[in-house]
Amino acid sequence: MPLPEFVEDLGDGIFAIDTGFHRPRYDAAYLVTSDDGRTAAFVDTGTNHALPRHLAALDALGLPRDAVEFVIPTHVHLDHAGGAGALMRELPSATLVIHPRGARHMIAPTALYEGARAVYGDEEMARTYGTIVPVDASRVRTTHDGMDLAFGTRTLHFIDTPGHALHHHCLWDERTRGWFTGDTFGVSYRDFDRADGTPWILPTTPPSQFEPVTLRASVERLLARAPRCMYLTHYGRVGNVQQPAQTLLAMIDETAAIGRALADVPQRHDALKRALGDAMAERLRAQGHEPTRERMAMLAIDVELNAQGVGVWLDRLSRPRA
Repeated sequence: MPLPEFVEDLGDGIFAIDTGFHRPRYDAAYLVTSDDGRTAAFVDTGTNHALPRHLAALDALGLPRDAVEFVIPTHVHLDHAGGAGALMRELPSATLVIHPRGARHMIAPTALYEGARAVYGDEEMARTYGTIVPVDASRVRTTHDGMDLAFGTRTLHFIDTPGHALHHHCLWDERTRGWFTGDTFGVSYRDFDRADGTPWILPTTPPSQFEPVTLRASVERLLARAPRCMYLTHYGRVGNVQQPAQTLLAMIDETAAIGRALADVPQRHDALKRALGDAMAERLRAQGHEPTRERMAMLAIDVELNAQGVGVWLDRLSRPRA
């Protein structure tokens, strides 16, 4: 059976599934198969609305539902894990593998949902995410830094990568020498790649756990393995890692500097949005793309959420230490 148009074969038993979140090629889940092709794992899931796409990918690859051994969100933000519970209901043999700080949110997702509702509002939550399905605690396994997880003949290695979120881990695939990075390695939209293929990249700093120093350390830890590629949730496989990595590290520093410079200005959130939007526009120009109204509209969500996250970080900095 041919692969659906929303599934991309990346080779070496890895398939990127466009979850359909917001716009094409914005949000990916990955289906990773063992060397013999008989067992599989999902890395990130997207929202509930991605479920038909995941099942269609399995069908196209001739994988029965019980061939999936693991569902592995990189962290519990809803564009990565919102559909995990619904997907688990369809996979009778699967175990949910999650960072220990995220497990309770998968088992009892009320607080997770309410936290997202505070950011997005009722209407957006209903339209974009739907009802979050809990996962039975008996089917949940937590990870730890340095853990290895084998399925079939393939092994994934986990490290703890805070900075974007405290409940974030990344997964190393030795076969391809690539990391599944969730949001730790930022976002990289293919629309903005340079003509020579150089990826465009941007740190993602949403509320409420952004910490620039910690995020920088997590990125550097990824780079320490000299990866050949990164598998980003937003979006797809990025090769030639060193150049985008240096850009990403510079932008983490720039984002923190913008925040500190605007920490005490009136109407801080609007000021942060303008400054972060200007920084993104400059990165577009560096890629050979004019920051047209259409292109900046594609970044509006990133501008808003990054400004919110920087604001929460600044509020933490301003609190007196106990």
